[in-house]
Amino acid sequence: MTAPTASSPFASANPHALATILEASQTKSIIASSDIFDLAGLKLWARDQPVSAELQRKLLDRKLRNPLETCLMAEDGINSQTLLQATWQLVDGNTALAPLLRPHAQRLMQDIPHLPLHSVAQLLLTAAQASRPESFDHAVQAMALAGALMIEARGSVSEVRLAMLGGLLHDLGEMYIDPRYGAAGADLSLDFSSYQQLVVHPHVGRLLLTQLTNYPASLARAVAEHHERLDGSGYPHALQRNDLSSLGRMLAVTEATLGAMRGPGATLARASVALRVVPGEFDLHWVGGIAKAARGELQNVCAQQPETLKLRLARLDAGLLAAQTCVDALAGSAESAALKDSLALADHLLRRLRTGWTAIGLWSTDTSAGHDVAELEAVENELSFRLRSVERAALLRAGELPDDDARRLSLLCDSLRLT
Repeated sequence: MTAPTASSPFASANPHALATILEASQTKSIIASSDIFDLAGLKLWARDQPVSAELQRKLLDRKLRNPLETCLMAEDGINSQTLLQATWQLVDGNTALAPLLRPHAQRLMQDIPHLPLHSVAQLLLTAAQASRPESFDHAVQAMALAGALMIEARGSVSEVRLAMLGGLLHDLGEMYIDPRYGAAGADLSLDFSSYQQLVVHPHVGRLLLTQLTNYPASLARAVAEHHERLDGSGYPHALQRNDLSSLGRMLAVTEATLGAMRGPGATLARASVALRVVPGEFDLHWVGGIAKAARGELQNVCAQQPETLKLRLARLDAGLLAAQTCVDALAGSAESAALKDSLALADHLLRRLRTGWTAIGLWSTDTSAGHDVAELEAVENELSFRLRSVERAALLRAGELPDDDARRLSLLCDSLRLT
């Protein structure tokens, strides 16, 4: 644990985290575990005093002697029993994850009571359970899935428990951004400025674990990496293969799997396709566990008619071609280094999509068989999603541009929306 600095995001109370904690305090007993002082030494809140809206008013624009999160405790917060019950519901219920988790259920249940819950983590998870239940459910799913993947890989006891902790804590940084931009809303409906807020949460999560808890540095690093990709197309730092830890790679597969399974009709088969559709994004060592559990599911998927699917595939092919042509045309006229960097990223991502398109052999596959149609439909859906997401990645990489270059980049964005 390192001491927060004056520029740390925890030097003053984060309004989103505080609002979530206050909302949770309406149903949970959250009190001050120590006196709360500002930097000038003024006592703002007394030990054992329950949090309330009055605390929010007193904390407004105040720099604190100690981070707020370390001064609060949830007396009746989540514990091992809470996590056991939530995990059992996943395993025993009719959930898409259940087939993957059930073979490892006994081991997961044995290890959950041994997961160390630091008071800061327990406070934030309790607040999430009470006021952002979808975020808490996501944390439990990630805990169970990460544990199952590590068990499947024959990890040691300590490795399994560290993986489970990583899954449970990986999104704590989302408590510090507007809840509209968290896991439940992290889809293509977000505009670019909203997306800019979302992408900082892995970094905030790392700072939180490093500065406010005594969890190992390897766990904090993996949390920071859970949205990175081996080919450099992830965020927040576009790290590549050799820069990513094994635990971070596993959490990236965990997060991507749960993301692909979000929404009605989601299956492990869909997640398996999403993880494999673009070669080189994810560590196949961890993808294998998902693919193994997903085998056979596509046979039960109700697919489109082959002719309808062929039309959609043709539209996707045209979209890929149009976007690539636009990137090639703009590359020669870009003036700023930022636009050149953005176009280079877009070119890289589009070529990766084309590699996936070619590797799967879409046009040579016999689409008359129902299983193949279902798999191709899943591939088409995933590639369409990825093509649209290139726009967001290019905008994020470019940042603020001169007017002429901004207009040039908008041409690429328009081409990416054709699908």
